[in-house]
Amino acid sequence: QVQVVESGGGLVQAGGSLRLSCAASGGTFSNYAIGWFRQAPGKEREFVAAISWSGRYTYYVDSVKGRFTISRVNAKNTVYLQMNSLKPEDTAVYYCAASATTYYLSSGYNSWGQGTQVTVSS
Repeated sequence: QVQVVESGGGLVQAGGSLRLSCAASGGTFSNYAIGWFRQAPGKEREFVAAISWSGRYTYYVDSVKGRFTISRVNAKNTVYLQMNSLKPEDTAVYYCAASATTYYLSSGYNSWGQGTQVTVSS
């Protein structure tokens, strides 16, 4: 079973950018879809973006389309989430997770990381 660790969070002003990384170990990384989720205080966890095992297919929630880009480098066992034009409403703890099933099915994700905080100031 693959394990994942997130990094790259931080504090940024509105309009700024951050790149999150999700590093995997303990499994055959290229067999797994990877998803990014976020949870803000008092809110439910939200499925933000996902990428298929090959990198050919991606998913984005409507609120981040055109601003966030998910990508993967299987040779480095890493998935990236490039976040541009950040807004205060993007503030949340961001988690990555691995799925052995279809990339766009949020219920298929397990092997969660510990999360990384993203804070966007206005």
